[in-house]
Amino acid sequence: QVRLVESGGGLVQAGGSLRLSCAASGRTFGSYAMGWFRQAPGKEREFVAAITWSGGVTYYADSMKGRFTISRDNAKNTVYLQMSSLKPEDAAVYYCAASSGSVWSTPNIWGQGTQVTVSS
Repeated sequence: QVRLVESGGGLVQAGGSLRLSCAASGRTFGSYAMGWFRQAPGKEREFVAAITWSGGVTYYADSMKGRFTISRDNAKNTVYLQMSSLKPEDAAVYYCAASSGSVWSTPNIWGQGTQVTVSS
């Protein structure tokens, strides 16, 4: 079982950048595809991005394409979400998630979330 801990959230001005990290415990990190979701107050949790276990394939929600980049370092058991050109509507709690297997599917492990606030 993998345990996920997010970090890197905070307050940033609109147009700014932020990098989130998700550290995973467990020796099987490389066996999981990883993803990021977010949830704003009063809204449903939405998909942000995902990456296969090898890092060779990435997926993005349309509204994040070109602004967000997901990556992973299996040697460090860490997945990252680089966010740029942030908008006030990007403010949310961002969750890291793991999906068993090499390809991305419905995640079955979640982190506790990290808050991102974007000021206008």
